[in-house]
Amino acid sequence: MKTYRGDRTIDGVLVTVDGVPLPERTDIREISRDGFEWSYEGIAPAQLALAMLADHFGAAEPALTNHERFMRDVVANFGNEWEFTSADIDAALTARAA
Repeated sequence: MKTYRGDRTIDGVLVTVDGVPLPERTDIREISRDGFEWSYEGIAPAQLALAMLADHFGAAEPALTNHERFMRDVVANFGNEWEFTSADIDAALTARAA
């Protein structure tokens, strides 16, 4: 199971997956040129949602299909520091589909 973590530092925001920086995945879609953000709805949180889902699924298409709703339902509600697992992602996507 993967663990995603976000933290606000003096140098900006840091997002990791299993301790390694999470790629922004602008190769799939460049939503934001300013990197990741969270705690609100917008383009930088959407980029984070896309990157998390692309990593989680290991594919672009399901990430593109689900990233906007995942941003609104999950990423926009993260606090300054957060942790979210692959099981949490599955649960969030399943809850939304129900």
